[in-house]
Amino acid sequence: MTDPHFIIWVTLTYLVAGIVKGVIGSGMPTIGVGVLTAVLGLHPALALMLVPTMVTNIWQAVVGGHFRAIFVRAWPFLVPATLTIFLGALALTRVNLSWLSALLGFLLAVYGGIGLLRPPLTMAKRNERRIGIVAGLINGTLGGMTGSFGMPGIPYLQAMGLPRDEFIQALGILFTLSTAALAIALGGEHLLTADLGLASALALIPALAGMAIGQMLRWRLSEDRFRRVFFASQVLLGCYIVLRAALA
Repeated sequence: MTDPHFIIWVTLTYLVAGIVKGVIGSGMPTIGVGVLTAVLGLHPALALMLVPTMVTNIWQAVVGGHFRAIFVRAWPFLVPATLTIFLGALALTRVNLSWLSALLGFLLAVYGGIGLLRPPLTMAKRNERRIGIVAGLINGTLGGMTGSFGMPGIPYLQAMGLPRDEFIQALGILFTLSTAALAIALGGEHLLTADLGLASALALIPALAGMAIGQMLRWRLSEDRFRRVFFASQVLLGCYIVLRAALA
């Protein structure tokens, strides 16, 4: 943890992740796990993501005044998305990490591609529960395996047609529940050491600083242009992680 390269990478990664979250309201776990997996490996990247993601999403989850309405409507997705984190995390000590890293890279690339293409996502309200259960099972399993909680959760929540404020709060709820479950799962698999826990707590400092910068930039940047750059970078990062895993 005292390695200067480790400190620099964690600090810069979570500063950038905080800026992105401050501008568009999401992206911290995606950037944190994606970049640090490419640099440090999947296991430490997952542990380092916990505190910054948890703290920055709790506020997003509880503030907004729509918590009850969101949970009543989205619980068929949120409950399995949380519980199956534990199932997915079993793979962390039982499956070759190169395969899991490649899966993470693939998910990042797909997430970035969907963000760039912006396909119309709609879903009849009568189908929300049925589709939500399936999406939740997949989302939690993949999240436990890779620490990426966005696929297919974000497209599912978008397809629900939630207003912007409710959608942002729903993302906060999903990421908070998923991160809490992953923290417990990593502890159960003995992958959350005291050093990594402390480093994760310290990573909150650049994350919060980045969020403050991002919130200031939000009013000066074109959000649409920023989103395009962000999603394009996810595609490139995902492809790099897949290639690196394949060569390993």
